[in-house]
Amino acid sequence: MSPAGCSHVNGYKVDNWKQNLRVIYQCFVWSGTAETRRRKAKSCICHMCGAHLNRLHSCLYCVFFGCFTKKHIHEHAKNKRHNLAIDLLYGGIYCFVCQDYIYDKDMEQIAKEEQRKAWKLLSVISVPSHLCFFMSTGIGEKYTTWEPTKRELELLRHNPKRRKITTNCTIGLRGLINLGNTCFMNCIVQALTHTPLLRDFFLSDRHKCEMQSNSCLVCEMSQLFQEFYSGHRSPHIPFRLLHLVWTHARHLAGYEQQDAHEFLIAALDVLHRHCKGDTTHDNGKKANNPNHCNCIIDQIFTGGLQSDVTCQVCHGVSTTIDPFWDISLDLPGSSTPFWPLSPGGDGSTVNGESHLSGSTTLTDCLRRFTRPEHLGSSAKIKCGGCHSYQESTKQLTMKKLPIVACFHLKRFEHSAKLRRKITTYVSFPLELDMTPFMASSKESRMNGQYQQTVDVLNNDNKYSLFAVVNHQGTLESGHYTSFIRQHKDQWFKCDDAIITKASIKDVLDSEGYLLFYHKQFLEYE
Repeated sequence: MSPAGCSHVNGYKVDNWKQNLRVIYQCFVWSGTAETRRRKAKSCICHMCGAHLNRLHSCLYCVFFGCFTKKHIHEHAKNKRHNLAIDLLYGGIYCFVCQDYIYDKDMEQIAKEEQRKAWKLLSVISVPSHLCFFMSTGIGEKYTTWEPTKRELELLRHNPKRRKITTNCTIGLRGLINLGNTCFMNCIVQALTHTPLLRDFFLSDRHKCEMQSNSCLVCEMSQLFQEFYSGHRSPHIPFRLLHLVWTHARHLAGYEQQDAHEFLIAALDVLHRHCKGDTTHDNGKKANNPNHCNCIIDQIFTGGLQSDVTCQVCHGVSTTIDPFWDISLDLPGSSTPFWPLSPGGDGSTVNGESHLSGSTTLTDCLRRFTRPEHLGSSAKIKCGGCHSYQESTKQLTMKKLPIVACFHLKRFEHSAKLRRKITTYVSFPLELDMTPFMASSKESRMNGQYQQTVDVLNNDNKYSLFAVVNHQGTLESGHYTSFIRQHKDQWFKCDDAIITKASIKDVLDSEGYLLFYHKQFLEYE
């Protein structure tokens, strides 16, 4: 394309071209509603080969979709002399005469306006993986797309070579010095710094501190992310982080060994409280999570747990929804009776987990967690329907899933009679589907409408494992390590200052104490 720009767009700018272009963006590119997304999924297929991938483009002159990769859109352009087409994934406009993507001020303005409209309509559950998460939650109005400054344009002209992240890249991998029984902190820091959306938030400098003193844990985490992704290979010394944790969570102060799970919850709580400057309140609307908070911690980690208490006499149901940052799961071998359900002994597979005879899986633990529980005569509740105290059953299900699901396997048992560690092996999958444990699935089953088939257009309940925290040793004397995922199927073991390559088998064979899963369709690397 010449420096003056593409001259062929002038032939397109006739009659109602602006309205026509807006309709294309609304219906086939920035699909902001469920209806337009369904329409796009059904109608956007190549008119020649029927494929919906291969960089699909739409002709701007007529209703024709064609593959760019297989040059079906090129054939159409040549035969019909329709020189302009739009990329249905990114919205760029291609000129077949110039043989390049073009820039036109008027078209770009329409694209931006329609994209912003779509961002307003999008909720978290409908974001395509290639779009920035922060746009999907309404923050797109607060944080607009990045455009280079004059200084940045100058730098780009002098440095045109693009740097690529290769699969063997070690940026983001950095050991942490143990400051005296601080492995419990180090393993959680490794998990947090490799949480995809949290990483993208901090590396895009989105934190706006409103604290008066130099004691903001979010500022320290932001600095920590900069240190991790700076490319330095020497182990980092997290002394300021430790000091701030001692300051804001005094029960964790001192050089005694602490519980990694307890540290995780305390850290999320302090980060949540220190994120006040990062919240948004667009048009007074509440945030889309049970904490009704728009801080990055609640957007990523907060889910909604539904509790249904059913009266055994009138079958009236009382429902409450509570926020959660993690799910604590009982294990076989504890003093709490375990539900030995399932496909455990028949060699079947659920959620990609292989069931060996007598073994327990994460799915088993989740089934037990969401099973109906009879509360008994000693825990009668006052029924709103019967107006008297009655026996009841209680069932927990997931009303709203968080972006990051953290599962805490309760390996440390503390009671009046004993204190011990439960070493029962629990197998867990690389990919997890939470659909069976949703409140909506329970309601569908009760109505006789539940089907096991999964809607291919809605993968919102599917997760990928990205971090595992393990505890070695006894209750009195132990050590924490973690496995973190650097790239797809590429894992590393973090043992304080030492980081070594790990296999997927190493990860899945580990005992497992804290399991971190990330929503699949919101992951991008």
